[in-house]
Amino acid sequence: MAINLPSHRARGRRAPMADINVTPMVDVMLVLLIIFMVTAPLLTAGVPVNLPDSRAKPLDQDQKPIQIALDDQGRLFVNDDEVSEAVLPDVLGQIAAKTADGRPPEVYLRADRGLEYGRVMRVMGELNRAGLNRVALVTVGKDAR
Repeated sequence: MAINLPSHRARGRRAPMADINVTPMVDVMLVLLIIFMVTAPLLTAGVPVNLPDSRAKPLDQDQKPIQIALDDQGRLFVNDDEVSEAVLPDVLGQIAAKTADGRPPEVYLRADRGLEYGRVMRVMGELNRAGLNRVALVTVGKDAR
């Protein structure tokens, strides 16, 4: 850091300041960082589901999985699109037909903990009938709550 002392040559005249004040820029960057840290979790929009707890380890992903969600009112969503239970077999059949490498895609099933067990099992039965056997039940880890 430089100190601007008066010299004998420039008596009565001030030398121009050659320092750049970075403090305001750092303040702005910190405020932007805080804003991004607060808004980033809000950008993962999806169907709000109250998931059960589990101590299982997360799965490794090699391709984008199919997301199926059952919310607390029993509505069914496939990749964030609401689907009726009558149309579900056709939708799952189309998904199973799109397999490029011969392996069925992985399906992440998220169901609200307040739903009856039979409702979730009906959806899992439709997944099995369509040939989508790689089903993972999504839970919330103990550390997340």
